[in-house]
Amino acid sequence: MIEPLYVVSGFGVGLLVGMTGVGGGSLMTPLLILFFGIHPPTAVGTDLLYAAATKTGGSVAHGWARSIHWPAVIRLASGSIPASILTLVVLWQLDLSGESSRSLVNLVLCFALILTATSLLFRETIIARYRWRLEQLDPRSTMRATVLVGAALGVLVSISSVGAGAVGVTALLLLYPRLPMTRIVGSDIAHAVPLTLVAGIGHWATGAIDWHLLGVLLIGSLPGIVIGSYCAHRVPETALRLVLAATLVLVAGNIASRELYSSFSTLAAFAPTTAH
Repeated sequence: MIEPLYVVSGFGVGLLVGMTGVGGGSLMTPLLILFFGIHPPTAVGTDLLYAAATKTGGSVAHGWARSIHWPAVIRLASGSIPASILTLVVLWQLDLSGESSRSLVNLVLCFALILTATSLLFRETIIARYRWRLEQLDPRSTMRATVLVGAALGVLVSISSVGAGAVGVTALLLLYPRLPMTRIVGSDIAHAVPLTLVAGIGHWATGAIDWHLLGVLLIGSLPGIVIGSYCAHRVPETALRLVLAATLVLVAGNIASRELYSSFSTLAAFAPTTAH
């Protein structure tokens, strides 16, 4: 009965991604960890290649429609790809145990989910407050800022698989206020493809990929994205963003509470041994 549930989950996530444009990592990774009990590093690695596959189609569609601002994509990638590789190398060198890697992924995932929810809820407020300041930046400063944003996304996405969607869109809206929303979204999707692919290959090298799970998820998600994209203009965007943001906050709270419970349980188990 598990495989049909994976297909349904992939379809549901694809549907929401198609309607909201938010990256599947903020939805799929917590779902795999909390609902299906997948080990967090495996969930992240599998989701990264899942995102690379699903967003390739979106990138091709935006490229065909000429709705990608390639200078922004290149600048983001010039920061995110090296940062992703460096992050993965550091993780390999640390050689974290199963429990340590689980805790690291869960903590970074909670932070990334809260950051994504904040981007969804307060995007207009953030843009209204800071856009006029960023409009004063000269082209060279904008280029440097874009590379730095890409580097931050590279670290965040490589550890948690979350951040390339809502966070990336909000950053691009601030840095490129004169671009239409379609080109902002298209650029964000185009940048996510090489980033998730590189990070996914890095996780593959450590064996943190479940290929069978990846294939089953794609069976459900690809038609879900198509249907979601078709329905995007028929569903109130504000209502969807509020529901999605609330869901991400609840999921982050759930993961954090589980991590705290696990930590306290470990301390409780260790305490008698120490006393003895």
